[in-house]
Amino acid sequence: MRVAGPDAEDYLQRMVSNDVEALGAGGACPALLLTAKARVIAPVVVWRRGGDDFLVLTEPELGEVVRAHRVRTRLRAQCEIELEEHESVLAFGDADGGIATGELPGAVELVDSGLEPTISDDELELRRIEAGVPRWGREIDDRILPAEAGLDATHVSFTKGCYPGQEPVARLHYRGHPNRGLRVLELADVPAADTELVHDGKAIGRVTSAARRPDGSVVALAYVRVEVPADARLELAHAEA
Repeated sequence: MRVAGPDAEDYLQRMVSNDVEALGAGGACPALLLTAKARVIAPVVVWRRGGDDFLVLTEPELGEVVRAHRVRTRLRAQCEIELEEHESVLAFGDADGGIATGELPGAVELVDSGLEPTISDDELELRRIEAGVPRWGREIDDRILPAEAGLDATHVSFTKGCYPGQEPVARLHYRGHPNRGLRVLELADVPAADTELVHDGKAIGRVTSAARRPDGSVVALAYVRVEVPADARLELAHAEA
């Protein structure tokens, strides 16, 4: 989504969770679009293409959601808001002109590069899970708070001005802690999404993503309550973790 005009920087600074004003030309940052109660509307990447010209990247199914929200909250800001369609790839290693989106460690995003994929979707998903990176529709949805997915460390600035959802995000950061967090698990099999996890007879979390490695072992991401030890053996519907 293109956001451009004399008020584009100020508008985005007031609407997303990260520090847009700190971006130089060509710079980018991951950010969140939140409700007033800090529930996630959409994860985005804000890319400053030029002085007053920004491209806001999000998941394809969220494009219209983000555009409609932006238009509704633009009020008197002097900026254009319109959808743009682009193709992007993740490139691992050295890649000139890439956008550091935080999608995966060691990877940058290349927009309209014309490159064809050299690894499969399954391998990319395996890399994401092993790295503990949350994904929209799996680990990120309107049920979670940013800190539960670790997004407060990557998508949030605690030194910028106000934005929707800032108060509960800051309160949890400075005065408390989330009750659950995202963890990488070793499993015996690939369970269904949202399969419940049990420890000492109590429900303590749910599996969000899982993938099988080439050696047959299974790695998964799950939300687990913070008091559960890192080496605990957890009961799953039909296995142990």
